[in-house]
Amino acid sequence: MTSTAPIGVFDSGLGGISVVRQIVQDMPHERVLYFGDSANAPYGTKTPQEVRRLSFDIMERFMSQGVKAVVIACNTATSAAVNALRDHYDIPIIGMEPALKVACDRGDTAAGDGPAPARHMPQHVIVAATPLTLREHKFAALMDRFKANNMISPQPCPDLVEIVESGRLCDHDLVMRTLHRYFDGYDLPSIDSVVLGCTHFVFYRDYFRELLPSTTAIIDGNRGTVRHLGMVLESLGKLAPEEMDGGVEIANSDSGERIAALSRELLHS
Repeated sequence: MTSTAPIGVFDSGLGGISVVRQIVQDMPHERVLYFGDSANAPYGTKTPQEVRRLSFDIMERFMSQGVKAVVIACNTATSAAVNALRDHYDIPIIGMEPALKVACDRGDTAAGDGPAPARHMPQHVIVAATPLTLREHKFAALMDRFKANNMISPQPCPDLVEIVESGRLCDHDLVMRTLHRYFDGYDLPSIDSVVLGCTHFVFYRDYFRELLPSTTAIIDGNRGTVRHLGMVLESLGKLAPEEMDGGVEIANSDSGERIAALSRELLHS
């Protein structure tokens, strides 16, 4: 594929638009083809086999459109399908996983001057994600890397996906009731970080800031994912030329005007 070919980005629905916004901000010369599978959302309550089948269908669509790389802007689809997709297709496929390393690394501090090893202050981290992401082996392996020195609390939040998909993100009372239902069981002042382990959840950043103490960090993986995408394309000589005008085309398996309007609203919000 040439450097002027588009980048494909897909998600179970509308959450991946938060990743597209990051691409537009950080890589403004790139063309992006976004596909949201809202007709089959949510992925987080499906079986891994169902998610893999849906992911392969979307990849076939992208391959027919001549994309140069694909971003799976969905932690759930990454968990269930990324390895199988990489085995089958010969273009770069960038997955996402909850940014647990970023959260846990916040506890690392230098041990004074000189070459002395760093000290680690154990972090208490809540990982908010879909049920399937938290059940999959990929997340278990990620958690195993950090749980010896940190307290990690997986918190499934399936209704947060539904609120975005139904266009009720602006319903403050509904959102805050839902967040309180998921998080009131925690001693929130003791929480160091909340990881937004679903791209839908990035749209709730201001709500989480209202819910959480000011000392609690709110972390997502979008910026790191886009940085990695740029590094991969640069290594292959496939970054779009700087004179090229970037842009975004949005498609969805739900062809209704409501989803189209909501997609545009989320992209430009």
